[in-house]
Amino acid sequence: MVIGNIFHFKESSWPPEEYVNRTTLKLLDFDGGAPPKYAWRRRLNSHANRLKEFSVTFMEAVRMLRLGVRLWSYAREEASQGRKAPINPFPREKCKPSASQGVPLGGMGSGSISRGFRGEFKHWQIIPGSCETSPIMANQFSIFISRDGGNKKYSSVLAPGHHEGLRKNGDLGISSWDWKLTGQHSTYHALFPRAWTVYDGEPDPDLKISCRQISPFLPHDYRESSLPTVVFVYTLVNTGRERAKVSLLMTWANSIGGISHHSGGHTNEPFLGEDGVAGVLLHHKTANDNPPVTFAIAASETQNVTVTVLPNFGLSDENYVTAKDMWDIMVQDGQFERENFNSSSSMPSCTSDTICAAVSASTWVEPNGTCTVVFSVAWSSPKVKFQKGCTYNRRYTKFYGTSERSAINLVHDALKNYKWWEEEIEKWQNPILQNEKLPEWYKFTLFNELYFLVAGGTVWTDGEAPTFEEVNRNDNHHKSPKGKRHKSALKDKHVSFIAEKTSSVINLNNERISPPISKLEADGNAALGDEPAKADLVLHPHHDSENVGRFLYLEGVEYVMWCTYDVHYYASFALLDLFPKIELSIQRDFARAVLHEDRSKVKLLADGSWGIRKAKGAIPHDLGMHDPWNEMNAYNIHDTSKWKDLNPKFVLQVYRDFAATGDISFGSEVWPAVCAAIDYMEQFDRDSDGLIENDGFPDQTYDIWTVHGVSAYCGCLWLAALQAAAAMAQRLGDSAFAEKCKIKFLKAKPVFEAKLWNGSYFNYDSSCRSIQADQLAGQWYTAASGLPLLFDESKIRSTLQKIFEYNVMKVKGGRMGAVNGMNPNGTVDESCMQSREIWTGVTYSLAATMLLHGMEQQAFATAEGIFIVGWSEEGFGYWFQTPEAWTTDGHYRSLIYMRPLAIWAMQWALSPPKTMLEAPNLNMMDRLHTSSLNSSSTHDGSARNVSQRSCFGNVVCHCDC
Repeated sequence: MVIGNIFHFKESSWPPEEYVNRTTLKLLDFDGGAPPKYAWRRRLNSHANRLKEFSVTFMEAVRMLRLGVRLWSYAREEASQGRKAPINPFPREKCKPSASQGVPLGGMGSGSISRGFRGEFKHWQIIPGSCETSPIMANQFSIFISRDGGNKKYSSVLAPGHHEGLRKNGDLGISSWDWKLTGQHSTYHALFPRAWTVYDGEPDPDLKISCRQISPFLPHDYRESSLPTVVFVYTLVNTGRERAKVSLLMTWANSIGGISHHSGGHTNEPFLGEDGVAGVLLHHKTANDNPPVTFAIAASETQNVTVTVLPNFGLSDENYVTAKDMWDIMVQDGQFERENFNSSSSMPSCTSDTICAAVSASTWVEPNGTCTVVFSVAWSSPKVKFQKGCTYNRRYTKFYGTSERSAINLVHDALKNYKWWEEEIEKWQNPILQNEKLPEWYKFTLFNELYFLVAGGTVWTDGEAPTFEEVNRNDNHHKSPKGKRHKSALKDKHVSFIAEKTSSVINLNNERISPPISKLEADGNAALGDEPAKADLVLHPHHDSENVGRFLYLEGVEYVMWCTYDVHYYASFALLDLFPKIELSIQRDFARAVLHEDRSKVKLLADGSWGIRKAKGAIPHDLGMHDPWNEMNAYNIHDTSKWKDLNPKFVLQVYRDFAATGDISFGSEVWPAVCAAIDYMEQFDRDSDGLIENDGFPDQTYDIWTVHGVSAYCGCLWLAALQAAAAMAQRLGDSAFAEKCKIKFLKAKPVFEAKLWNGSYFNYDSSCRSIQADQLAGQWYTAASGLPLLFDESKIRSTLQKIFEYNVMKVKGGRMGAVNGMNPNGTVDESCMQSREIWTGVTYSLAATMLLHGMEQQAFATAEGIFIVGWSEEGFGYWFQTPEAWTTDGHYRSLIYMRPLAIWAMQWALSPPKTMLEAPNLNMMDRLHTSSLNSSSTHDGSARNVSQRSCFGNVVCHCDC
């Protein structure tokens, strides 16, 4: 654990007083309206520059030409089937990415909407795997102020009108609205999952306004954090001498992004709910047979606040009240007719119409008085459908039912519970924010990088896979947060099987070479259907009283694959720290997949050869795209069954999670998969020296960077995996497997050092002396898991110092992060695209490794480069869309990417869990035979029984999706 001051000399560089007048901050502080001391900040008139994407060099283009042609052909083939290719570098978005992102809305896994720092709602990800980036400009907050008996009026949309298509003369749509906000005196403050927008005298010089955006992202709360809803709390302070009538307006289009509002068949209807909650439901009929979506926009009516609605208005002069007419009503009256609540549902929209709804909340604010007005938005899309697979119920339906009308209950509960949400958020964040030893930029960047768990295309199901349409059970489902939770009434048909751990090895041709398959596993294969073609199976998790459902998140919005495992290796610290049950659920999914085989043919784009989709014994690269959990490995550039990092990463993650949670049942359940993962790797030890070798192609997460023979990255991962497997075997009483891993480790370690150690660091591989930033990826996990060091501390610190001096400090003075590869002469390794890139998540994991080895100043200097490039005002504008990589000139590759969640590995290093701290300081490799944990009585049976326990639990096989 790190002690002492870290960068204590760093001065505060983002004080709120530099962005908001001190007097205004004091005035807004009465109900949480003032922004926090530590936050990411921007002025609303800041320029949102277009982001620059990377480009390949001429030689790289020549080398990748054939791959590019195959990628293009594959993308076209998938498009002809109405599907999206998981990796497609060729299409260009109509809405070019810009430096305009902000904190996204809602909880995890129920579809997400992002909101830019200037107020636009965009990056719609309601349909899994689909991201509509363009903003829907009709979705706005606006304000109307009347003073002095109506002689002094102000009206404006509460967002700068810096968007194409606005301010058209004679337009009856949103261009007719008053876009008067300059943003000069308005500022945005982000501390995920909350954000504050402060309007300091805009548009009325005598009215101070704060809008506080709050989403239910509550660590360790597996109910609230699944809810698709958000709250906007407006704090109003009247500093004028006159009483002011203030009307706040929320407008919303019946759309899920893109041109979906033109698909037709959409309807709106008003509602009056309980406890003064009132608003409009917008029923959206999705295209392509996707499940419908219903939005609820609402405000809370109180003794001082009156809520009225306009259920329908249009953006043209056909069929509906126009947007201009709606605006004129608000300017004149500050509210709509109360009778509008008696309106019935509108007629379904035509394909040419864009229908919208409006909710107004009006109040009087006395001179020197204050008032609070609260809005909420919810989006109810209870079913999630994958293009080639099953339809699942989302996690939140366990508490709110499967009716789209549950959106009313969602906004009701959000409006009533948001203060409790904030209390829980502050309890979680304050210990870090108030730690004066930590750099300021780190404190808020740590929380803001969590945006990805909402905006990273996450899907969170209830853990079931329905095979029939369920009866609407919304009315009997809705419970308060402290009420009794619903148990699903679904009765699945179970086809159970047990797959035993064996010590056999499976070669690349999927031939078992020793010993013959056991009767127990044969029975399991019979249940699976051991046929050449893929069996249509949906493998279900073990059902228990703490079932938290199943969780998916994308590698990135441009690399559309669920739970990409080599990247999850870096990102998983965030889930383990904040939602450990989700992390264990993901590990169970991968453990379940280890002994599964899918022999359906897949064309590999790297060389045009054919392979099988999933080899038995190999960890899948990902859980799939169009049919997750069933059709795995959407990635098809290389044959990932030959990758050398996936299996070791699985072993390391499982051991870390096992050690951190102390969950013996989890360890026992996944143990057979751990053994199979280790055994599978033996085929890659070509010379029987205990060490795996790479095969002369990019057979690891750096999938363009070729590796030959023994490599620092994969070799270090392998050594760490052997030690972790031995330690886990010891904990579970499998002494034979522990001894086996110990022997391999003791044999492989001196070979690794002899072949790669050059006196100051480990060479990239057997043929290259490049300094790889990620060469200690295995030691990182070893230290993070409380295991003994893989190498002498002097070698580890020497390597880290070399990386710091070369990969970090020789690139723009250390202000960009760590470049992946650096030549010994101090020039960037340009042997391929990835060697010359700076990977954000790898930089964070490198910094975490430095922290674990007492190099605090180097760690924060290294990580600060990511902040400078990605988040600071002098950077390139990657906030809330942190990419996988950028080049030394700041050009990005793959925005909104999973790996930067590795910043939470730094926090793990700073504050390891109590179970890690209390672990005995014991060298597992030297004392396997004398461990006090050798007693089998603590593990519900003998070592033999533990080792034979299935990693599948009660696996359910459904053929009818």
